[in-house]
Amino acid sequence: MVNPVWVGTLMFGQVPIGVRLYSARERRGPVLHQFERGTADRIRYVRVNERTGEEVPAEDVVRGARTAVEDEYVILEPEELEEILPHGSRTMHLDGFVSESSVAPLWYASTYYVAPRDPADAEPYQLLYAALDRTRRVGTATAVLRDREWPVLVEPDRGVLTASTLWWPDEVRTPDDVMPPVPRTEPGKEELGLACELVKALSTDWDPDDYSDSYGRRLAELVRTKARGGTITHRPDRPESSGEATGLGEALRRSLPAAPRRRGRAPSPRTPVRGESRPTKRELLRRASELHVRGRSRMSRDELEEAVTRADGD
Repeated sequence: MVNPVWVGTLMFGQVPIGVRLYSARERRGPVLHQFERGTADRIRYVRVNERTGEEVPAEDVVRGARTAVEDEYVILEPEELEEILPHGSRTMHLDGFVSESSVAPLWYASTYYVAPRDPADAEPYQLLYAALDRTRRVGTATAVLRDREWPVLVEPDRGVLTASTLWWPDEVRTPDDVMPPVPRTEPGKEELGLACELVKALSTDWDPDDYSDSYGRRLAELVRTKARGGTITHRPDRPESSGEATGLGEALRRSLPAAPRRRGRAPSPRTPVRGESRPTKRELLRRASELHVRGRSRMSRDELEEAVTRADGD
């Protein structure tokens, strides 16, 4: 178990729910440190006074912010920062509910799992989860996390609630802020048709297990090999060349699989079509929602298939 990053109260109307927030993500793989070349001496970073060059104890470090005047700063004491925290900084009030998937991924900053704080909080917690799951809505709130205030989305996901911090509107850049204008051209009818055909031929369902961290694996292998006194040479795979394409249309044609997969509505679990794969969990969840199967969000794929088959037969 890991330590919670926030402990407080989630207000669902007038219903208080004591909750704990846990980080939903972590970086994996070897951690690389810095050393002085030719030695086993670690490089350490210390807090130093840029004027005197002397190290400063942590208790003597305070924060400051630049003013409108160049090279001028104001010093902010810890108690001053504490005083301006929003009232009820240990409370998240759900102040509205928006449709699921209405917030684009661009706005998401970090995501946390939300757990009931005490056994008595389990009932209102499950009630909120069920209400959001049935209505396909997510709750909006604000919260103070890690010394700053954030917009928050509270969502049902895999049997638990999640809380995702969002960027503020003035923190999300527009394309014009960071890149030159993209030249506007009208795609040719033939090229557009081929591009759409390629997208359909390669369309699939999102499964995170389809992706792997090849660099992380090679890095771990390199660390293990060198720890044993060995060496390793990585030879990257090179795709076979099919000859130089003679234009955009020809490149698209060569990109198409020899036998594109036919895409269509997934067959019912009760009547699988020969040669076709079993329906995905997402398709089963959608069908389970149509059939009002209760507890579907907590089911495995096989349990969903069985529940949908049973509900279809009723």
